[in-house]
Amino acid sequence: MDALIKSLRPGKPSDIKPSDVKNPEVRPAELDPAEFLAAAVRADQPRPSRAEAEAAVQTLLGYIGENTGREGLLDTPRRVVEAYDELYQGYHQCPAEVLDRTFGETAGYDDFVLIRDIEFTSQCEHHMMPFYGRAHIAYTPVERVVGLSKLARLTDIFARRLQTQEHLTAQIAAAIDEVLKPRGVAVMLEAEHTCMSVRGVAKHGAMTFTSRFTGMFRDNPAEQARFMSMVRGPQR
Repeated sequence: MDALIKSLRPGKPSDIKPSDVKNPEVRPAELDPAEFLAAAVRADQPRPSRAEAEAAVQTLLGYIGENTGREGLLDTPRRVVEAYDELYQGYHQCPAEVLDRTFGETAGYDDFVLIRDIEFTSQCEHHMMPFYGRAHIAYTPVERVVGLSKLARLTDIFARRLQTQEHLTAQIAAAIDEVLKPRGVAVMLEAEHTCMSVRGVAKHGAMTFTSRFTGMFRDNPAEQARFMSMVRGPQR
């Protein structure tokens, strides 16, 4: 497919030749630090009451045609709201605090640290249906390292919010990059989305892959390749 090059300055398209166009270095878009350095919900933020939330669930039950007064559904609004409290607890947690404590006894370790196969479950913000899979995270520390479990906790905080997989990937990488300030970060997520496996096109088993690289991983293709090789290494 031929590409159409549009001028950013006045003039005819024919005035510009493909050979005259230089490809600028592409850098990832900057995220608002508020997205990954603080809890998403402030203490003073107005929110509906629990009673209002339960009433909303009851309305939805009636909308799909259910008898909201039958025995099996009497406690369903309460259970759904309690489930939401658990599924979306990431809104009330601070990502930066998870990465706050680091350790300096590394004996000069200067290679990257990789944690792969971090299981996660999140909710698609378009249909509020689950997507789930595994996260693979690497970073190259500068003198100090973070506890290994903290990267899994960080993933859960962002996953426990309404998300797109692309945004989730970018948030994890940005938080590590900003708080730990390593030489580079690599994040890859692979997930199945129930919004396309159990509804719509109904393609069960289709996997979505997203990645984000910063620093030495972004600038050095060899490091990207080594990261991918270790992620795809022998499974236990």
